[in-house]
Amino acid sequence: MSCVGIVAIGRNEGERLVTCINSLSQYIDQGISVIYVDSGSTDNSCTFARSQNIEVVSLDSSLPFTAARARNAGFERLIEVCPEVEYIQFIDGDCEIVSGWIEAACEELDRNSLVVAVCGWRRERHPDASAFNRICDVEWHMGNLGETSNFGGDVMIRAKSLKAVGGYNPTVIAAEDDELSVRLRQSSGLILRIDRDSTIHDANMHTIGQWWQRAKRCGYAYALVHSLHGSPPECKFSKEVRRTWLWGMLVPLGALGLVLLTKGLSLVLFLRYPLSALRVVLTTWRRGFTVKDSIPWGISCGFSVFPETLGLIKFYRDEWLSKEVKIIEYKSRER
Repeated sequence: MSCVGIVAIGRNEGERLVTCINSLSQYIDQGISVIYVDSGSTDNSCTFARSQNIEVVSLDSSLPFTAARARNAGFERLIEVCPEVEYIQFIDGDCEIVSGWIEAACEELDRNSLVVAVCGWRRERHPDASAFNRICDVEWHMGNLGETSNFGGDVMIRAKSLKAVGGYNPTVIAAEDDELSVRLRQSSGLILRIDRDSTIHDANMHTIGQWWQRAKRCGYAYALVHSLHGSPPECKFSKEVRRTWLWGMLVPLGALGLVLLTKGLSLVLFLRYPLSALRVVLTTWRRGFTVKDSIPWGISCGFSVFPETLGLIKFYRDEWLSKEVKIIEYKSRER
């Protein structure tokens, strides 16, 4: 465990950050270095972290905040204070580490030098609090076990491998983990998902507006990462971008535009969305999820192409106008 360091990042997480840091206390007691990186919080996040003997790095607000930039800052500071560190556990401030996860991830990295990153299962803290939280809980369990193509924000990465690829891309405001995963794999590294819970996440989503904003961010992420790694052989998010343009814009506009010519028959195309949702519901249920989980997940998948299309449009508009990139937030400030 002496070879491990932890980087936590956050922005106005409030009680979520308290829970996160409390879950790290056992590792702090063991002498493991923990760095907390704050992205312009206006609550008492920094004060609380310092009260727990955690070093705080506050990002300069003159540059756009991104999770990627925060993780890089934490990694750089961790290497400065603990140059012998070999493995970095990243965690978001709205998550808590599950006991035993760090030890299990270390074992996997010790066992195979070709593995550069290890992730597990993320669980939602309050899946029954809202249908939107339940959607997140299902999403966290959609990956495959064993060698995988990508990881999320709660991952343990081999320090030398992260340094070799230049860390996270600080300009990527969403899906920064997917983008980094591409470069780690291209450097001949393996990414491994093990059948073990790693973190407990607190989405705190209770409104359709939050779901819409999160899906819009997803569409923006598709376009952004595709612009970086969309060429063969990677073709990252190529299928997702094509699907979003087709079903989120072209088909609806075509159906509406042909209403008079087809005497309304073109509107039948809109049946695709509830039918698609039903198909996902059945597929998810057959995979072992409950009906209560499968229904909101299916509806989300069936209709998310609309906010995702707005995310695509926002990305290409920002690119065309050379606008400053800003994070797309869906959470309200936690008090």
